Formats: sequence, structure tokens, C-alpha cells
Amino acid sequence: MLGKIVNALAFQAGWLACVLGGTPWALPTVTVIVTCHLLWLGIPGEWRWLTGFALLGALVDGTLTLLGGLRFADSAGLPLWLWLLWPLFATTIQHSLTWLWSHPRLAMLGGALGGPSSYLGGARLADVELAPWAVVVQAVVWGGLCGWLALRAAPSRRHP
Repeated sequence: MLGKIVNALAFQAGWLACVLGGTPWALPTVTVIVTCHLLWLGIPGEWRWLTGFALLGALVDGTLTLLGGLRFADSAGLPLWLWLLWPLFATTIQHSLTWLWSHPRLAMLGGALGGPSSYLGGARLADVELAPWAVVVQAVVWGGLCGWLALRAAPSRRHP
């Protein structure tokens, strides 16, 4: 239980460091959090989740940026701090969020509401312009992604 609490708090600390601190704080903070996570809580093969989410984040947020759905005051392309949030989220999949995957409908709803809410809150704090259509796209992406995780990650709950 302590590991799940630490995992959730570490994710929140990383999110804040990325959104409030931007690129100068994002890389060292996320590097420390992910390294400590893998050393303390990591399960065999978990690095695949982190890698997959890093690639997915580059695809999803990179595409939204190219299409004008995300506009950054201090960057023309996808900033490192935003991209790093994806593998940071992946650290929660088999730890602090394991309870969610046994409830697929709740997982989909949580993703559809939580994903865009995170972007909206982060956009206000980080001076990012977020197009309304991009919020809808994020609701669909995160709702579908969390629904998929409920189907895919559920067997992994057997790990400590």
C-alpha cells in the first residue's frame, strides 16, 4: 500500500515539475522519479510500458501540436516537458492505478474526463493554448486508452 501511495505522489510531483518548471525541471525530475520507480517498485518488463507510452505520447501530442491543437508560447514543436508526462503516467499503470483496471467503464470514463482535465489544468499553468477540438480528441484518446488498459493491464495485477 505504501508503494502505491508513493507512486501516486511521485507522479503528481513529476506532473507539477513538468508543467510548472517546464523543460529545465522536467528531464531531471522525471529521470529521478522513473529511475527510483523502476528500482523500488518496478516489475519485470515494466520498462516496456514506459517505452510504449513515450512513443505514444510523441505520436499523440506531436500530431496535436502539428495540427495546431496545442500551441506553446515558448516552443514551436512538442516540448520535452509535455512528452515526458507520458512515460511518467506509465509508472502508475501497474501500481497506483491497478484498482481502476478491474472497472473498464470507470476506466474509460476516468480517462475521458481525467486526460483532458489534466491538459486543461496544465495548459493554464504552462501558458499553452489548447484548441477546443483538441480537448475532444484527448477525451477520445484517453477514454479509449484507459479502456484498453483495463483489458490489457488487468492480468498484470498479479505482480506485487
